[in-house]
Amino acid sequence: MCGRFTLAGTSPDQLRARFPLGESVEIRRRFNVAPGDEVLSVVVSHEGVTEGRLLRWGFVPPWAEDPSVGFKMINARADTVAEKPAYRDAFRRHRCLIVADGFYEWQRDEPRGARTPFHITRAGGEPFAFAGLRTAWRDPQGEWLRSCTIVTTQANDAISSIHPRMPVILSPDDERTWLDPATSPEHAQSLLQPLPVSDTRARAVSKAVNDARYDGPECLAEPVPEPVQDVLFGEEL
Repeated sequence: MCGRFTLAGTSPDQLRARFPLGESVEIRRRFNVAPGDEVLSVVVSHEGVTEGRLLRWGFVPPWAEDPSVGFKMINARADTVAEKPAYRDAFRRHRCLIVADGFYEWQRDEPRGARTPFHITRAGGEPFAFAGLRTAWRDPQGEWLRSCTIVTTQANDAISSIHPRMPVILSPDDERTWLDPATSPEHAQSLLQPLPVSDTRARAVSKAVNDARYDGPECLAEPVPEPVQDVLFGEEL
């Protein structure tokens, strides 16, 4: 799964040059994007215009009774996204790009069971686009909530020891194809591949990222070694 990600290393001007975001959408530096947050996305509007938009992370289907269901739908599996009723229509007609420059996964250490956070990026650290799906939900008062999910696939060999799955990071050459509503579901499905191992970088980071409320640069700091207590004949050294 993908439960946190970053957009921390690129300026707004650089992102607007890299993606068709336009000038009106707000771009903020983010060190710890969490479910329920607004995320920077690229969509194709009903008028056929490609534009930047802020979407809430956590897919809320149009038929949902309560928007809180979105917290359970932050990711959609690549192998079932074309058939699952919740995602099927969005996969066919409402695909989007979710702009990021890294994501976090946690590796469980043995035998203590502690979890070490890793920040995973492309090898050069450049920004990229997750494959996303978007939808709109209308509340009883008539207000619209526009939300999204990140498509995930099997992890590549570079990070499979950290976590068995990873978000789909699209090749820049495939981004427009993924966005295009005219792209067939079969072609879109073929784009949902793991990032090549040669283009994957993972490093351990500070446990500051464990707190979803914290969104500062300490999330990307080097990990602080935990003190080791040696015990000899019942006494700590």
